[in-house]
Amino acid sequence: MNKETLLDKLLVKLFRIPAIKYYWDRNYKELEIKNIPWTKLEKPLKDCKIVLITTGGIHLKSDKEFDLSDPNGDSTFRRIPYDTNFKDLIITHKYYDHHDADRDPNLILPIEVLSELQSEGIVGPSCENHYSFMGHIEEPHLTTLIQKSSVEAAKEIRQQKADIALLVPA
Repeated sequence: MNKETLLDKLLVKLFRIPAIKYYWDRNYKELEIKNIPWTKLEKPLKDCKIVLITTGGIHLKSDKEFDLSDPNGDSTFRRIPYDTNFKDLIITHKYYDHHDADRDPNLILPIEVLSELQSEGIVGPSCENHYSFMGHIEEPHLTTLIQKSSVEAAKEIRQQKADIALLVPA
């Protein structure tokens, strides 16, 4: 069950107004991270193991929902098996309009698109799990996200021997 309130839905709709979007964009102070390590791909895409990582707040219906009651967000993540059927997924996120993603989850977790590329031999296999975070994380949870949750997810991804992580923002 999605716990979005009427106010949450109204706020998302307000961001469709260009002047409000522009004002927010001009005044938002994002976190800047420097010195991000870059690793050159050393084998063909068709031989690379791939993991999807989204900030769309999508998860299995059987999983615990992301915490929408905390105004600072939820720094945890959810695992989504590579062979998950979209009817088993739900989006728990109130900071973006996910109406279209509710109808086509490929917009924020392109499992079917990846599967098509795999069946065409363009890219290699998927990792056992893909990963979903909830975007819009503020302090004090941002530090937890950076120092704990993302590190834990990265360890799991490394154990699955991923060659490529495709980051899909919502």
